[in-house]
Amino acid sequence: MLRRFFLYSKGPTIMLAFLVLFLAALSRLIPHVNHAVAFNFTAVGAGLLFFGSRRPRWQTVVAVAVMALMDVYLTTQVYSYPFHVRAYLVTWVWYAAVCLTGSALLRKVTALRVVAGVLASATSFFVLSNFVVWAGSGMYPHSMAGLASCYASAVPFYVNDLISTAMVSAVLFGLPALAVKMREEQSVAGRV
Repeated sequence: MLRRFFLYSKGPTIMLAFLVLFLAALSRLIPHVNHAVAFNFTAVGAGLLFFGSRRPRWQTVVAVAVMALMDVYLTTQVYSYPFHVRAYLVTWVWYAAVCLTGSALLRKVTALRVVAGVLASATSFFVLSNFVVWAGSGMYPHSMAGLASCYASAVPFYVNDLISTAMVSAVLFGLPALAVKMREEQSVAGRV
């Protein structure tokens, strides 16, 4: 059972999904520790897409647990705030949704599917997280103008999240495709 847990992928990428998940969690931690969160440039969206595309759907629980533990650590240890589960429920549902979106890529990874995953990941986080900020805090008036102001204020964060998710996804999904193409070309050249 445990062997099947880790060996779902074949070949040299057996542990790659877990390594990417670990690096995505670190990319969430490092900006907060260095107080550089204004950039919102992380590998979380791309890492969850990649993990979801390489692991069975049920292992979404693993990815959500890793990212949730990072949220608990950041809240309680880095910022010394009390932790409230309800404050993170939407984020944890988003983590799961991105992993499951990645599992849709598992059938056949194409550039169009990766682009769709990137857009869905970054845009859904932008829409959900800012709606929760608007609805659940006193930062913005609870009116349409307040909602519009909340979203407008978050556009720079959205742009950086979209760029970082696209760049990391291009590397994670593009490099294996490039390696396969190069291997095929070497095989054809070897037969000639």
